[in-house]
Amino acid sequence: MKHVVLTGANRGIGLALAKHYQQEGWRVTGVCRESSPQLDKVASQVISPIDVTDPASVARLVSALHGQTIDLLINNAGVMQNEVLGSIDFDSLRLQMEVNAFAPLRVSEALLPNLRNGSKIANITSRMGSIADNDSGGRYGYRASKAAFNALGRSLAMDLKQRGIAVAQLHPGFVKTRMVNYGGMIEPEESAAGLVARIASLNLDNSGSFWHSNGEELPW
Repeated sequence: MKHVVLTGANRGIGLALAKHYQQEGWRVTGVCRESSPQLDKVASQVISPIDVTDPASVARLVSALHGQTIDLLINNAGVMQNEVLGSIDFDSLRLQMEVNAFAPLRVSEALLPNLRNGSKIANITSRMGSIADNDSGGRYGYRASKAAFNALGRSLAMDLKQRGIAVAQLHPGFVKTRMVNYGGMIEPEESAAGLVARIASLNLDNSGSFWHSNGEELPW
């Protein structure tokens, strides 16, 4: 049975992905700060409370997964805050960088012993991290952290190719989740279906690419 480990699995896109993989017969491990009844129903294993920005917390995650092979690691946990030019809160920028960029790299590096030739890492990023696609400004911390995440994910893909591990940067679409006050355009289930398709098509030849869940390749 294949094994998927998802961060931020207790709600939204993470929960929809957990449900999808559980229905496909995967063993699902949900990682989160606090579980939910919905996640408890679909996950074979829930590891919480885990703060992906905290080294000691990530060490507990590593311990809980000791000896377990991971076929697919999905770095989904994230945070979005807003800043207004003229009164930017730089602590907000630092938080978003820690959660959105550094934490996925921290988790991926920590769990490398669990990955094998043929395993995959799916990084749930955002097209708002695309510099070429930015024609509206604002969201300084979120944009910068996702751009950094894209750069880190690209390097991860290059470094892991020799180990037979493929990595993708994936934009889920504008999804109706709590992060955007449920003001998105598509439901989490639709996003998850697209993300699953992109992950299924991920291989060493296209590793390191930046994709929309609908299949469109996105500019950096």
